[in-house]
Amino acid sequence: QVQLVESGGGSVQAGGSLRLSCAVSGYTNRRYCMGWFRQAPGKEREGVATIYTLTRLTNYPDSVKGRFTISQDSAKNTLYLQMNSLKPEDTAMYYCALNGPYEDPQRLCRRDPIQYNYWGQGTQVTVSS
Repeated sequence: QVQLVESGGGSVQAGGSLRLSCAVSGYTNRRYCMGWFRQAPGKEREGVATIYTLTRLTNYPDSVKGRFTISQDSAKNTLYLQMNSLKPEDTAMYYCALNGPYEDPQRLCRRDPIQYNYWGQGTQVTVSS
């Protein structure tokens, strides 16, 4: 059974930083996409970062590019999201997600939530001005 468990959320002031973690268990394939998504009240879920585990190729929207960094520690089966220069509009519930396997070495993991089958329970990030 695949399980994803997020941690690291909290409340920070604008300009601050947080690092989210996502512990993955029960998924044995080594070539898959992982991503971080967020959903604010009344808004659709959006992808903020994805990574392909084979090549470490990442994908970010312009809204977070240069501020957020996704990374993976394969030995610990853990996904991270380093968030710097946080803004009030970054306030949301943050989820990690996984899907695979994917064998294409050129794969750029999409940020569309519908592409992902396995989800964590979420961790809240609140940024005050």
